[in-house]
Amino acid sequence: MKWLEMSTENCTVQRTLDVVGEKWTLLILRDAFNGVRRFDDFRRHMGLSEAVLAGRLRKLVAAGVLRTVPYQEQGSRTRQEYRLTRKGRDLWPVLVALRQWGETYVGDAEGPVLDIRHSDCGAPVQVVVECSGEHAALTPAEVTVLPGPAARPHG
Repeated sequence: MKWLEMSTENCTVQRTLDVVGEKWTLLILRDAFNGVRRFDDFRRHMGLSEAVLAGRLRKLVAAGVLRTVPYQEQGSRTRQEYRLTRKGRDLWPVLVALRQWGETYVGDAEGPVLDIRHSDCGAPVQVVVECSGEHAALTPAEVTVLPGPAARPHG
C-alpha cells in the first residue's frame, strides 16, 4: 500500500496537531518550558486575550499536556498554576526542532534569541533524527517508510 492509498483518518501527525497545532498553543508550551506557570504571566508575556489563553490552557489540561496546581498568594484567593506533565515534557524535542529550523531559516541576523546548551559540557543542543543502529543524523532520503499495523486503505 502506497501513501496515497492510505487513509489519514487515524494519522498520528493529524491527531497531534489537533492537540498542539494552533500557534498560541505552541507558544504557551514554549513559555511553559521556559518556566512560565501562571495565567497572568502567560498573558503578559505573549499579549493574547484572556479568552484565547483560557481556551488553550483548558485544551492542554484536558489533553493531559499540562496539569493545574493550586497556589495562593497571601491575601488573595486560591488560583491555579500550569505545569507540564510527562506528556507535555515529551514535546520538548518538537519545540527545540522548531526553534532550530527557525534559527536556520527565519532567525535574526544578530543570532539566536535563546542559546540552549547542555548543562554539563556547555555544548549547543540540537535535535537530530537518527536510527537505533549506528547511524546518526539521517535525512529523509536515507529512510524507508512502510505502512504500519494501523494503516488503513483510503476510501
